[in-house]
Amino acid sequence: MSNSEPLSVKPIVASSSLRTLAYEALKTAITNMDIYGRPDEVRLDERKLSQDLGVSRTPVREALTVLEQEGFVRSEARRGVFVIKKNKREIVSMIHAWTALESMADRLACARATDAQLRSLRESFPEFFEGQPSEHIDEYSDANIRFHQRIIALGHCEAIADLTSNLLMHVRGIRSTALRQGDRAERSIREHVAIISALEARDADLAERLVREHGLGLAQHVDTYGDYLD
Repeated sequence: MSNSEPLSVKPIVASSSLRTLAYEALKTAITNMDIYGRPDEVRLDERKLSQDLGVSRTPVREALTVLEQEGFVRSEARRGVFVIKKNKREIVSMIHAWTALESMADRLACARATDAQLRSLRESFPEFFEGQPSEHIDEYSDANIRFHQRIIALGHCEAIADLTSNLLMHVRGIRSTALRQGDRAERSIREHVAIISALEARDADLAERLVREHGLGLAQHVDTYGDYLD
């Protein structure tokens, strides 16, 4: 069972490389999708995408070819182009990879981030300090993803940022789904607060360990609740 999914894309401005701009717009839109919050496959409509982007179908087709080579989509003859979902084993493996990268970014942030950047974490994520996450799960889910992206950014390591960008689509979707299962949301919020405190104290060993344990906890959660992925 599948459906054609209207991606949230913005028209692009003509330049020397429409394919590159189409690729960037489509990759961003796909990355921001919650593909694991739905049971059906997500099919992309090439004609609709070209209309939304304001370009011909050629750069869209070329961009989709690149995205297929990178593992974001797959093309099936006479069926169309579909966003790729991973199975449980693959998701757990990706979470392990993300956790390794993010824990190092956390360590680097303790040394490289400014005092103002570390102090701003409490101000930027009030969702972690107000009420229960179950009372505003959608807002907390968005804040959850932004928090992990912020940690990556505070590490000021371009290679880590690049590597995690290709994992984000799957990790984002799984984190969002996991927050609605069991007590994951309540545990997650406590762990985020502890991570922020460790960063503020510039305790690199503690910060790295907390992020690693947080990620491994998510992997264990997916292993327990993720049968729907297979």
